Amino acid sequence: MIEDKHADNTTSDQDSDDDESDDLIDARLRAKALIEFRFRVEEAIIGNYLLAKQWKPKTASTTAVNSDVRLWGVPLFPSQGHEATDAVLTKFLKAKRYKVHEAFTALRKTLKWRGDFRPNDLAGSDNAWFRSGADMEGRPLCYNILGKDYQSYDDYLRWRVVCVEKGVHNLNFRPGGVDSIVQIIDLKNAAGPATKELKLISKKMITLLHDHYPGLVHKNLIINVPSWFLTLNALNLRLITKRSKNKFIFVKPSRVTETLLKYATIENILVQYGGLRRENDTEFTSEDKVLEANIRASGTEIIQIPANEAGVTLMWDITVIGYEVTCKEEFVPDDDCSYKILLQEKRMGESMRNSFYIREPGKIVISIVNASYTKKKAYYRYKSRAIVPMFMIFN
Repeated sequence: MIEDKHADNTTSDQDSDDDESDDLIDARLRAKALIEFRFRVEEAIIGNYLLAKQWKPKTASTTAVNSDVRLWGVPLFPSQGHEATDAVLTKFLKAKRYKVHEAFTALRKTLKWRGDFRPNDLAGSDNAWFRSGADMEGRPLCYNILGKDYQSYDDYLRWRVVCVEKGVHNLNFRPGGVDSIVQIIDLKNAAGPATKELKLISKKMITLLHDHYPGLVHKNLIINVPSWFLTLNALNLRLITKRSKNKFIFVKPSRVTETLLKYATIENILVQYGGLRRENDTEFTSEDKVLEANIRASGTEIIQIPANEAGVTLMWDITVIGYEVTCKEEFVPDDDCSYKILLQEKRMGESMRNSFYIREPGKIVISIVNASYTKKKAYYRYKSRAIVPMFMIFN
């Protein structure tokens, strides 16, 4: 079974291909394969046999109709000159190690599958799927929250395909654009091992991603994974190639935030997963600077936020990886004759946000007590705004 701390270090089959001593020759071979693949696809579209087994003679009408064959919204007819066509075709070439015949066969199978399964007709609103933030390379973070009671194997499988399709709709296949997603699949409320069909669904979904969405899912981060799920899927993962296996990272509940930080910054990770991101946030954005503080084992870390200007409201966010700390927030005035004000003190079990109206210069002092035997890291950010509290306005 893959463990999240080791999965990224596994060498994939494709990685071994990148060790060619003559990169120039390798690049030329790839360019040649793309040219040949473009020719085969165009020939098949003109001949009207890309979507069907039988060959049909070229006519003006068939050429006009079939030249608009698309995949993921991108035209496949190379002569149209669409700037995203090569990116889509290259997905299939890479998946088949630039073997043109195999890539062409895979493309035809994908188009046939889409014609039968009709994933474009499945899209609909579903609160169990949403996009929020991006990873360090700009890839959309697409969350799938399991827990809904689906009526059948087919219903659940179709929902999983819908989740992938929604993620793909956020991609830009043009040069320099983002052409893959990161799926975060939360199993916190998933059904238990009594669900007999879950093993079949997992195996089928892995196969669909491998065959019909090549290179579109950069990583599948399956988080809050119970032990029964790891056992159930151990055999499934042995049936797929090593390259595909590296795309599935299984994460236990205790390591969710730590693992997500390998792929996204703390300001792009949702608060329910230990980050600082809140949906529809009106106070902070992902552009606001985030600071870090290390908390030694069995120690206390003091964070000071300056409040030099009176008449403003100071706001701050803070989270600690792994929590298990006590956090105390105080306002300490610069004037020795003024009193400290205790804002709050509690055991941290989630990301915390607070604000305080500054009446006189001073500082916000946050004391983090780590009683555990492991060091921890805190992330925080702050800003001030000329906002007067409501109780002062009405007084």
